[in-house]
Amino acid sequence: MSNRRRGIIQAALFIATVITTTLAGAENSFGKSVFAGDFSWDDFFSGFQFSVPFLLILTVHEFGHYFTAMYHRVKVTLPFYIPLPSLPFMPFTIGTFGAVIRIQERISSKKQNFDIGVAGPLAGFVMAMIVLFYGFTHLPEPEYIFQVHPEYKAYGLNYAEKVYQPTDTPVIDVVIGKNLIFWFFETYVADPARVPNPHELMHYPLLFSGFLALIFTFVNLLPIGQLDGGHVVYGLFGYQRHKIIATVFFIAFTFYSGLGVLNPTDYPNEKLITAVPIAIFILYSAFLGLRLSKRDTLMYALLMFAVLFTLARLMPSLQGYSGFLLFALLLGRFVGIQHPPSEIEEPLDEKRVVLGWIALIIFVLCFSPAPLELNLLMKNP
Repeated sequence: MSNRRRGIIQAALFIATVITTTLAGAENSFGKSVFAGDFSWDDFFSGFQFSVPFLLILTVHEFGHYFTAMYHRVKVTLPFYIPLPSLPFMPFTIGTFGAVIRIQERISSKKQNFDIGVAGPLAGFVMAMIVLFYGFTHLPEPEYIFQVHPEYKAYGLNYAEKVYQPTDTPVIDVVIGKNLIFWFFETYVADPARVPNPHELMHYPLLFSGFLALIFTFVNLLPIGQLDGGHVVYGLFGYQRHKIIATVFFIAFTFYSGLGVLNPTDYPNEKLITAVPIAIFILYSAFLGLRLSKRDTLMYALLMFAVLFTLARLMPSLQGYSGFLLFALLLGRFVGIQHPPSEIEEPLDEKRVVLGWIALIIFVLCFSPAPLELNLLMKNP
């Protein structure tokens, strides 16, 4: 592909992502749907309060990779942004799948791999901290939520006791799961009286964009394959130890993702005839990334399914986060679990080791057991 053609594609994708994230921001933050007949340009511009800080953090992350690769004279492309348009049947979207850059040549040394991998999440994390600090120190009055939900006024500031209940009209309730960073900001930085309810945090665009950036950082720092976290762990521990760490972590990650998926409440016996084959297929496809024989892959998939199914039936309250299951599938099927060895395997110096451990600490700080939960509030017929 010529540089000019690639540049046109990248510019078009960026513009499309600005539009889709702005529309998502208008809908999530202020309830202004593009599919409503009264959607206006003012509604569209309101979405910039979400899309600008969110894309700023993603862009800083990607250019952390880009400039570090350029420093090491490794050929690399500018970011490809991935838009995710809103559709009428989609109850919720954030407008993008993120962004990626393409390394155009083999990276020869472990140090280069490490530097390029760690630079993105560190840069993006710093930017996310700036956005969150500003957001938490400039929270609006609690009554702000009445601008988004005027129906809450009838209950006053104690609306939480009344509104998150089943309703006659189905309503999608988006709940934000906290992490250690949010706990710190809410406890030590923000005015406690202004901290938003987890059910309403999506209506605070700065906080929501910062929270999503932390989730993207956590996902990128998973110590698996050639994700950023995979580069970090490979640099810190070497090829053989990374292989063990990545394999154990991937299996644990997949297991946690599947906990409670086939519980009897959501999947009574009559639904199992279709749910069971799909679950086994997902696990089998994910475990292909372990590079075992097909027979062993199927055996491990069936074994994990048997354990998950038994736990779901005996302890239905034991829940993981099924939202990670799709990502586990993508990792195993398309990204891979192992990190390829470099031509030059020299050990990292002390500064790089410190940065690597800082990145792993950030990984823990960004983790949320259930980042986003979508619940349908509806009375039983």
